[in-house]
Amino acid sequence: MTVLVLGGAGYIGSHTVYELIDLGEDVVVADNLQTGHIEAIHSKARFYKGDIRDKEFLDNIFKNEKIDAVIHFAANSLVGESMTNPLKYYDNNLFGTMILLKSMLEHNVDKIVFSSTAAVYGEPEKIPIFENDNTMPTNTYGETKLSMEKMFKWVSKANGLKYVSLRYFNACGAHASGNIGEDHTPETHLIPLVLQVPLKKRKYISVFGNDYETPDGTCIRDYVHVTDLAYAHISAVDYLKHGGDNNIFNLGNGCGFSVLEVIEAAKKVTGYDIPVEISPRRAGDPAKLVASSDKAKTILHWTPKYGSLEKIIESAWIWHKNHPSGFLS
Repeated sequence: MTVLVLGGAGYIGSHTVYELIDLGEDVVVADNLQTGHIEAIHSKARFYKGDIRDKEFLDNIFKNEKIDAVIHFAANSLVGESMTNPLKYYDNNLFGTMILLKSMLEHNVDKIVFSSTAAVYGEPEKIPIFENDNTMPTNTYGETKLSMEKMFKWVSKANGLKYVSLRYFNACGAHASGNIGEDHTPETHLIPLVLQVPLKKRKYISVFGNDYETPDGTCIRDYVHVTDLAYAHISAVDYLKHGGDNNIFNLGNGCGFSVLEVIEAAKKVTGYDIPVEISPRRAGDPAKLVASSDKAKTILHWTPKYGSLEKIIESAWIWHKNHPSGFLS
């Protein structure tokens, strides 16, 4: 099977490529390298540099390669930026996906697995969050991802497209080989920010609010290892390959950890003290976000292998310690 991974030079995309190749699959990567890293691309993957908004570029891939399925990671994903520059997100995320689907239909490629987000839910009405809960995004990023999901639905009804949408929570960790890991500019994810303290890149970690209705007053999130997410995407491709219907799945560990619990775990893993500075709450931060992944476990037969927070942080620490400047190290 030949799989086209769009955004395969990015964080989750590159880990998915590694797992696909380990399973013996043929992999084609397309990425414009706007936020991805060419060093993250597996040497056995065939790489095309270009943008999904360029239909000629996509048509060329589908003409040259016999693609059986697409895994779509190519999108802008910074919540804050999406609120100050919403048109960038509509252009890349929505317009880019429209061009992609046009090219797929013209070349008779009818299977796509989509990297969605928990941001489609907005402020959760209850915990844990289920796939049939209300979707009311509170930012442009989540709105564009939800619109992309709806685009797949209507194209499926009209043209027979088969799709799976994977809504996941806080991706974290790094590949067991230590060859690839998280490298964002700017970095916005908690675990790499915490690890910047023992790396001497910052003096302390800011905790935004300690007065939430949680056991220790800090926000609780569902952290899921990037390799577990990679396996879920591969399981979703296999599901479609064997005739599975269009579907949407949450991906998470099903348990939440507070900000302070993450910091304490990082102290144990690194052996460093990590000073904390309490800052005011950030607008729009829900107290608790935890997924129910029962549906993915039942239908995709997906079970996270990295359930331990310390194991997740340990894999991230190995990467960041050996690559303090990311792929530029």
